Amino acid sequence: MIRLLLAEDQGMMRGALALLLNLEPDIEVVAEAGTTAEAVAAALRLRPDVALLDIEMPDGSGLDTAATLRKKLPQCRVLILTTFGRPGYLRRAMEAGAAGFLVKDGPVEELAVAVRRVLAGERVIDPTLAAAALSAGPNPLTDRERHVLAAAADGATIADIAARLHLSESTVRNYLSAAIGKTGTRNRIEAALSARANGWL
Repeated sequence: MIRLLLAEDQGMMRGALALLLNLEPDIEVVAEAGTTAEAVAAALRLRPDVALLDIEMPDGSGLDTAATLRKKLPQCRVLILTTFGRPGYLRRAMEAGAAGFLVKDGPVEELAVAVRRVLAGERVIDPTLAAAALSAGPNPLTDRERHVLAAAADGATIADIAARLHLSESTVRNYLSAAIGKTGTRNRIEAALSARANGWL
C-alpha cells in the first residue's frame, strides 16, 4: 500500500480527496492535515510514502512544507496539488524538492496515477503549466525584493514596511523600485499584483 499524507486547508475538499483516494486499491490516506504545522508533525510521526500538499495554507505555504520535508524526511515524495497553476509556483515547488505539481481541475484518476508515478521516482507536472513556466522565464526578484513587495501588497506605508522588516526606509524604497522595474509595472501595488499572478510571492 502507498501511505499518503493529505494536506489541504478546505475541510470539504480534503474529505472528498481522502474519500476518493482511499477507494484506490493501493493507496491509503494515513493522515489529513489542515495546516502546514499539522502536515509536518503528521509526516514526521507517520512517515508516509507520499505527501500531497496544497500551496496556500492558513499558517504558511505548502512550498515551504515541501522544503521542510525534503530536509527532515527525504524519503517522502512530495506532490503539490493546487488551484493556483502559476508558473512561479511550479518553479518554486521544483526548487523546494517537489516531485510533482498538478492543478485541482483534473480527474481524480490522474491524481492517483500521479501518486504512483512520483513514488516510482518519476517527476509529474501538469503539461499546460510546464509550457507556461518555460515561456514565463525565471523569477526576476531577489528574496529581499519578494519580502518587501509582499509586505507592501496590503497597502502598508514605507515606514510600516521598514519597521516590520527591520530595514531603513531608503532601503525599502530601493527594493520596491527594483521590484517595480523588474515587473515592468508603474507602482508597488501593480508590482505586487503582477508578482502574485506569476507565483513569485
